[in-house]
Order: sequence, then structure tokens, then C-alpha cells
Amino acid sequence: MSPGKPAVDQNVLQRRYDAYKSGLQQLASKLGDLETERDEHKLVLRALEQVNDTRTCFRMGGSGVLMKRTVADVRPTLETNTKGIEGVMDALMKQYHALEKEFAAFQRENNIKIVRG
Repeated sequence: MSPGKPAVDQNVLQRRYDAYKSGLQQLASKLGDLETERDEHKLVLRALEQVNDTRTCFRMGGSGVLMKRTVADVRPTLETNTKGIEGVMDALMKQYHALEKEFAAFQRENNIKIVRG
């Protein structure tokens, strides 16, 4: 710490450090979940490319109900959902990087060094 700064309680620093780590882990976990969901959507879209638009398929509705539709009905919804998921992923990635920078600044300001051992 610099000579002009008051001493900071170690417990407070530890709680803030843990909060940063937890926040980063939560964002990374959510990003992983969304990436899996996006990949599943893309896999279905690739499978539907080879199928006639009039063919019957089933889609899981928001309330867990299986709905009978045609490929032509389902494809636009899947494409829209995929783009929406990617948009959310971009926003979360920006949040992750911002929090990561904030965490690094916190570590520098408080002279926190990670000791692996």
C-alpha cells in the first residue's frame, strides 16, 4: 500500500476478492450454458437444412409442451433464437471482461499477489 492510504481490514479485502472471483465464475458458467444452447440450436438448424420444408417436426414450447409444426415454421424461430443467444453471449462477454479489468485493478491497488503452492 502507498504511504498515504489508510490500512484496509484484511477481512474486507478477502470478501471483495471472493466477490470478484464469484462474479467471474458465475459469468463464465452462464456463458458456458449459453454456448451449449447456441451449439444445440446450430446443430438442429444444420440437420433441418437437408429436410423438406413441409416435413413435420416437433418443437418444445416454453411451457414444456411438445408442439407439432413444419420445418418451415420452426426454422425462423431457431434462427432468431440463435441470434438472440449470441447477442446475450456478447453482452455477457463484455461484462466478464469489464469485471476482469476491475478485478485486476483491485488487485493492483491493494497489492494482492496470488501465491500458488
